[in-house]
Amino acid sequence: MKTKISMMCGLAVLAVIGATLAALPTLANAQSAQSGPTRAQVQAELAQLESVGFYPGARDPHYPDNIQAAEAKLHARDEMKKSVGGAAMGVAQSGKTRN
Repeated sequence: MKTKISMMCGLAVLAVIGATLAALPTLANAQSAQSGPTRAQVQAELAQLESVGFYPGARDPHYPDNIQAAEAKLHARDEMKKSVGGAAMGVAQSGKTRN
């Protein structure tokens, strides 16, 4: 009787270990799929910040303030583009192209 119970407990432990090992690759892929922005997205954001005067390599004792100021400038620039009609620079407003 004792050997039957210990054998069933051993099988249960092996089943739990097997299920855990089988689930690990799935969990790892799910986590990587929800990761942060891509390298290209980060580079594009950095280029936008640099276009309004933020320089990440500079040693600045006002670090949080200078990046927040650059983000505020970007936000203001984006809002201005929206309020003007959202037309990109160099595009004719009348629908006629410039020659």
